[in-house]
Amino acid sequence: MALDVRVISPDRVVFEGEVSSLVAPAWDGRLGILSGHAPMVTLLGAGELNLDRPGGDSDSFYVAAGVLKVERDAVTVLTEYAGNEPPDELPPDAMVFAEDVIE
Repeated sequence: MALDVRVISPDRVVFEGEVSSLVAPAWDGRLGILSGHAPMVTLLGAGELNLDRPGGDSDSFYVAAGVLKVERDAVTVLTEYAGNEPPDELPPDAMVFAEDVIE
């Protein structure tokens, strides 16, 4: 089975298609997702988003800040930045730190 994935930045849809797995930079570490994953929502940190396609190809993007939602083998990544290179600079309020989330 495959995951339907959409990666969306403020200015464009960066990726839309099927993948067999993905690894994302959550705010508290790397997160791997396969088909059948439990529903969840998590905050994104900054780092590389890796997408493995069913035929063996793969794509990767640098992402920074935002949210990732998993629901019924559909994954939506809404991010402040997505590109082929790491960002030169991020807006200060784009990054989430543990102390902002945990009281």
